[in-house]
Amino acid sequence: MKRFRKFLIFAFLLLIVLGVNAVSTSKLLPDVFKSSDVEKNYLTGVPGTNGKVLAVKIDDTMEAHPQIGIEAADLVYVEQVESGLTRLLALYTSEYPEFIGPIRSARISDIDLLAPFGKVAFAYSGSQTKMRPVLAAANLNVLSAERNPPSIFSRDESRVSPVNMILYIEKLFQQASNKLKMSLISLPSSPWLFGESSKLATPVKSAKITWPNAKYEVIWNSEGKCWNLIQNGSVEVTTSGSNLCIQNAIIQKVKIEPSIYGDKFGGITPISQTVGSGKAVLLRDGKYLNLNWVRDEAGQYTNWFDEEGDRMKITPGKTWVFLADTDPIFTFQP
Repeated sequence: MKRFRKFLIFAFLLLIVLGVNAVSTSKLLPDVFKSSDVEKNYLTGVPGTNGKVLAVKIDDTMEAHPQIGIEAADLVYVEQVESGLTRLLALYTSEYPEFIGPIRSARISDIDLLAPFGKVAFAYSGSQTKMRPVLAAANLNVLSAERNPPSIFSRDESRVSPVNMILYIEKLFQQASNKLKMSLISLPSSPWLFGESSKLATPVKSAKITWPNAKYEVIWNSEGKCWNLIQNGSVEVTTSGSNLCIQNAIIQKVKIEPSIYGDKFGGITPISQTVGSGKAVLLRDGKYLNLNWVRDEAGQYTNWFDEEGDRMKITPGKTWVFLADTDPIFTFQP
């Protein structure tokens, strides 16, 4: 009986010792044993970092193609400019190519488009004199070619002016941080909700978007599981020769009206009204989804809802937003 009691006391003391050691050891276990979410890029929804936001104005005329570095952009806005042509506003946060171009001048629509992202770095070739104080007063880190040396905004001798200005990203960041003492920002949150496609989505082969003197066709690539782009009848290709392919295309119907600004040739600069409400279409996964969009003020992200009032969900990957005042024309699978 005494032996049995001694055994119980020994066993009890042993459990206490082991318990203390277990607690102590648990404090030494590395975090890899604890569940944690993988960091994802806010604009693409894929695993990766959220670097400094760089917005770049890129030419979109036929002479500007192939555009340099456009395939690395996480988000691209296609907006109407003078003479019914289009120009791109590209945002980079996950990867930065060595060069981007051809760089062109800013437009008044860019200020509202960039407002919800915070004081981002905005690179462009120049702007109309009347618009310079407006850009300077906006919540932007202005990094135009007018204010930076030619070592940053150089010229590509294989191209003709005005579609030959090239931006050196690393040099621009060094200039902004070191000489201009700018605090370049990263995104604090995502403008998107990622998830499964809506049950309301309908299979589609392609969609055409038109402006007075420009047109895009977004075509589903079933093999690549992405959308190829055709601009003014030519396939969008990168400088490496591969076809540009994106995961999401949003066709946002907006009011496009004359502004008080214009180009040096006398053309009136249009402004795309992205604050307000309207209709839109989401293209993802070989399907299209009718949407409503709402944005009460410039500092807010746009809210997107399907016809049942549920929030839009996009698929992880690259997204292009086409700002147009006409409805898209669909081609359906046979």
